[in-house]
Amino acid sequence: MANIFITGATDGLGRAVAHHLARQGHDLILHGRNRARLDEVAAEVGRSPITVLADLAELSQVHRLAAEVSAATDRLDVFISNAGIGSPDAQRQVSADGHELHFAVNHLAGFLLARELLPLLRRSAPARILFVASLSQSPVDFDDPMIERGYTGLRAYGQSKLAQIMAGFELAGRVDATEVTVNSLHPATLMPTKMVPGHRSVDRLETGVAATVRLATSDELTHVTGKFYDRQRETRADPQAYDHDARARLWKLSEELTSPRW
Repeated sequence: MANIFITGATDGLGRAVAHHLARQGHDLILHGRNRARLDEVAAEVGRSPITVLADLAELSQVHRLAAEVSAATDRLDVFISNAGIGSPDAQRQVSADGHELHFAVNHLAGFLLARELLPLLRRSAPARILFVASLSQSPVDFDDPMIERGYTGLRAYGQSKLAQIMAGFELAGRVDATEVTVNSLHPATLMPTKMVPGHRSVDRLETGVAATVRLATSDELTHVTGKFYDRQRETRADPQAYDHDARARLWKLSEELTSPRW
C-alpha cells in the first residue's frame, strides 16, 4: 500500500478521493485549512491519517507544510496537488504575498510543495506527483502574469490551471521517470462540489474520483510521465504547454515568486 499526501482534502474531490484511497488500504496525509473540518475528515476515513494544516494562499505556510510532511514520514509514494479555488465571477484578489489569488493557490502552492517534497519522493521511488488541473485553460501572459489588466475570474482560473500543467510538463522533463512521474488531469466537468454553484454540475463526483485514483495508483501508469488527461483519456493541453521557452519562463517566474522572503 502507498503513502499518499492530498491537499484540499476537506471538501469535494479531495475528500472523496481520500475516502476511496482509505478504503483501498492506503496510508494518507490529509491537508486542510480548517482544523475542525480536517479532524472530521480524518475521523471519517479512519486508519489514523496524518493531518496537516495550512492556508495555501500564504507561501510561508506552504513552506512550513512541506517541512511538516517531510518530518512526519520517511516515505511518500504519491503527492496529489488537489487544493484549488475558482469562480468565473470572482473579483481580483491577491494572496498574502501579493500574488493574484488563483495563481497563488492553484499553481504556486503546488509548485512549491512539489519542489520541496521532491527529495522525499525520490527516496521513495517509484513515486508520483499528480496535479489536478482543468480543461479550462488560458495562456500565461508573461507581461502581466498577475492579470492587473483585463481581469476576469475565468481567465485567472484558466491561467492558473494551464500553469499547473506547464510546470508539470517541465518537472517531468527534469526528473527521471523511474524515480518520480509527473502528470496532470482534468478529473471531470463541473462536478457537484462547492466550486460549482447551484445545479450546474455535468459529471458525477465519482467520475473525478475514478480518474484521479487511477492516475495516482494504477500499475499500468507506473512510469508514464509528462502527460495531461481528460478524465481517463490522454489529451492535449493548450498549445502554450508544449512551448519549451514558455515552460522555462514559467519555471523561472515560479521559482522567483516562491523564493523565501520570510
